[in-house]
Formats: sequence, C-alpha cells, structure tokens
Amino acid sequence: MSQSESVRKTETIPQWKQAEVDELVEFISSYESVGIVGVEGIPSRQLQAMRRDLHGSAAVRMSRNTLVERALGEVNEGVEQLTEFVAGQVALIGTNDNPFGLFKQLEASKTPAPINAGEVAPNDIVIPEGDTGVDPGPFVGELQQAGADARIQEGSIKVLSDSVVLEAGGVVDQQLVGVLGELGIEPKEVGLDLKQVYSEGVLFSPDELAIDIDEYRADIQTAAAAGRNLSINAVYPTVQTAPALIAKATANAKSVALAGAVESPDVLGDLVGKADGQVRALVGQIDDPEALPEELRDIADEADAADEATDADDAADEQTDEEPEEVEADADDDEDDGDALGTLF
Repeated sequence: MSQSESVRKTETIPQWKQAEVDELVEFISSYESVGIVGVEGIPSRQLQAMRRDLHGSAAVRMSRNTLVERALGEVNEGVEQLTEFVAGQVALIGTNDNPFGLFKQLEASKTPAPINAGEVAPNDIVIPEGDTGVDPGPFVGELQQAGADARIQEGSIKVLSDSVVLEAGGVVDQQLVGVLGELGIEPKEVGLDLKQVYSEGVLFSPDELAIDIDEYRADIQTAAAAGRNLSINAVYPTVQTAPALIAKATANAKSVALAGAVESPDVLGDLVGKADGQVRALVGQIDDPEALPEELRDIADEADAADEATDADDAADEQTDEEPEEVEADADDDEDDGDALGTLF
C-alpha cells in the first residue's frame, strides 16, 4: 500500500461516511458469497426491476467506490481482494447461494437491449438472412453501406446471407444504430455483470463460473460410475460398494458349491435340480426302456411323449409349407368360375 493510500485510509472521515461504511461492512459480513457487479448502462428503472427479481436469493448494495473499498478493507478476511475490481459503475452483491448459482442467475436475468452510437460492440453484430419486411427504397442502400448482403427481391428488401456488420470490439456509429433500429435488432445484453465473487476463501472469476451444468453433472456421474467399478473389481469395500461386493461373493461361493457338489442348505435345491437334469439327459440316450430301472421308466415315457409332440409339430409345419400350392389351385378354379359367370352375363 502506498503512503497516499495509507493516509486516505486512516484519515478521519465525516460521520455520515462512517455510518455508510458501517452499513457496508454489515452487508458484506452478512453473506457467505460477496461479489462486485458492473451496473454501467443499466437504466435506473431496469436496475430496480433486477433488484426485485433477486429478492430472496441475492441483494445488491450501491455506494461510492471509495466507501466500498474502505468497507472491504475493514472486513478483511480475504474479501479485501475484491478491492481491485471496484472501478467504474459497480455495486456490491451478496448471497448465501454458491457462486456458480449466483452467476447462472445473473446471466439468466440479462435482457436484450439496443446499442448506442459510440459504444463498443460486446460481440459480433450480425444482420440475419431473410426478408426484412421493409418495402423497396433507400433502406437497401443503407443496409449495403452497413455491410449487409441486401437486395430487392419479390417486392421486398431481403438479406441474402447472415452478414457480420461489426466485429466484437468495434465502435458503433450512428448509421449502424439507425439500421439496427429499423430492423429491431438489439445486439447487446443488459444486466448485472459479475466482475468477481469471493466465497469461502476463494476468489472466482466469471470464466471459472461459466460452466455447463448438464455437462458437469454428466462428468461427475461418469467419474462416480468408474470409481464404483474400480472399487468392485479391486474388492475395495466402501459404503456404496459393499452390497455389490457381498452379492458378487455370494454368487461366486454358490458357483463353487455347485461345481464341488457341496451339500450346503443354500445350494441343496440347485444340486438336486442339477442332478435331476443330468439323469433325464442320460435316460434320453437309452433306447430300450426295459433296460431302465422301474423308477426311471416314467421319465423315459415323458421323453417319448415329448418326442412324439415334437414330431407332430414338425409334420404340421411340413403340411403348412405345402398349402400354398393348394391355394394356388383354388385361385385358378375361382378364376375359371369368374370366366364362366362372365359368359352368362
């Protein structure tokens, strides 16, 4: 801090200024997240509407920049880092929401507005392709002078392709203002422009807060799924993966018990079912029922009945395949009948 700044900070100030600083200190200390927002170019009425829209989620406090700087310095605790962004027409903003939610809300509240001569274009100003709705006249020349690909077609002035009439950073002149006004194009957004925000010991810039929420959520879900798979494959138990690990271990133990024919109550039913299936398969390979023990002959009869049902189904399928020829013959007969009727009438 320079000597002049030190003198200015420590000098005695009027009571009304100290009262204002005290109020600003209380404001800053009342919120978990505090930021600096630009309010330049926002009409007073629109600014009041924005403050009303933020009511309940964030609050805006305007004051002299020198007093804001003094209040930030008195609070300290890291929030004084915002001091370097107190320049131009700015205000304090406070919220108990996280900085990302605040940034998203401020961006969503911005509205399109016309641009004035002498202002710097915040982004490329584009006159879109299409019918302007303006009758043929001098305006086509104004469009062309502004840089638009404009022609008179079918009794109207049309822009034949999207035309960048001023790149971002260029200064808007009065002629372009007139053209944009005639077309109803509002190339800038008006709203609270977040400069920086301080929250939980961290200073955030707008670029750091401008994230795609859906993409961010998808990345987190993908990372969580990958971590869960790694934990399960590495047999690393956690609260989230313990149920899956237990289920996997249970299934593996059951497979081992079945393969080793372990007579455990948990797999006894499966072992009996497996043995029954093996016996039925063996019986099906024996052609002479008399060679089977009496208690297995019922199984053989069941197998024979199943074979007969299968043969019957195959025969039915073969008969179905032959039916089209008979249908064709009937069709020929119908055709002949039609000819006969024709001769009668």
